Amino acid sequence: MILEGDTISLPALATAHSHAFQRALRGDTQRPGPHGSDDFWSWRTAMYRLAEGLTPESIYSISRVAYRELYRAGVRTVGEFHYVHHNPGGAPYDDRTELAQAVIRAARDAGLRIALLRVIYARAGQNKPPEGAQTRFSDARLDDALADIDALRARYSAHNDVRIGIAPHSVRAVPPAWLADIAAFASARDLPVHMHIAEQPAEIDACLAETGKRPLELVAEKGLVSSRFVAVHATHLAPHEPALLGAARAFACLCPTTERDLGDGLPNLSGLVTAGARLCAGIDSHVVTHPLEDLRAIDLGERLRTGRRVPLRPANNKTPAEELWTIGSIEGAVACGFADEGGSITASLRAPELELVKRDHVLDAIVYSGSPSLFEFE
Repeated sequence: MILEGDTISLPALATAHSHAFQRALRGDTQRPGPHGSDDFWSWRTAMYRLAEGLTPESIYSISRVAYRELYRAGVRTVGEFHYVHHNPGGAPYDDRTELAQAVIRAARDAGLRIALLRVIYARAGQNKPPEGAQTRFSDARLDDALADIDALRARYSAHNDVRIGIAPHSVRAVPPAWLADIAAFASARDLPVHMHIAEQPAEIDACLAETGKRPLELVAEKGLVSSRFVAVHATHLAPHEPALLGAARAFACLCPTTERDLGDGLPNLSGLVTAGARLCAGIDSHVVTHPLEDLRAIDLGERLRTGRRVPLRPANNKTPAEELWTIGSIEGAVACGFADEGGSITASLRAPELELVKRDHVLDAIVYSGSPSLFEFE
């Protein structure tokens, strides 16, 4: 953080978990359904309808809108959890990575660095083949998906603003027998590994029924959990599970604006921090493009969960705002495979939101009260 005259310069923000195409759902899922039982699964039905109709052209245009909005909000790095791969019906495009290339092009055209996290998806659940929109996400053979990742790595090897990672979607969508091979593939190539973990209780129950283990226990046993691993959501971990992340210096990626929109629940932030898990943040469904809200909601959600104010108490004399900015900038970039935060962003101390704020409390005001309109951009 550099305070100079009437401006403050800060490390650029990074959002480590994005589904850019879901930006086109904004406003479409906020009314009660006909049966009065709206939850994550009813929202997913609407999302699948959108996914079924995507084309290379529309996925580019939607992604560019989403990414341009992120850029204007101070983000310079995005981790795109990319799972729409194939034609409607499941047949691959002639170029199997056409949709991934469209997403990467959209990010670069919007001024963002991107980690394209190519999703592995194979089933609707134990002994359930993919159905409907899931056929666009799925590969019958793991080798085909891994070959796509190597093809993308080769295509973008000379581009410093692109990283390629691997993303086994979830224990629901990936057969347990594939997980060790995915871990070995990622380790041999030093790839970021991102995976939805314990977002929904039903996912945990199904994993226990199939394997006798909880999702994070299973992927740790299979060798996926390392310093390159990002457990997305980590909402419903058992008390002993944060230690699995902490021991490996792995990440939990919290996505509060999406998690509260979907009714996912609140993670145990204190448990994650105490165990030594690293943290990053994600925009996820783009229900609202407000990276500062995602950051402060990490802290504010813990206040709701515990009934205590200021539960985030960093070491090394850092303030909670400084810690949240680290989570939202360099830690997010590292989780995406980059070595730095990707530049800086500036805000004017004359902005209306910063009127009356003490100079040594400016970052506190930005994190806990600021909006994307604070940031200056070209």
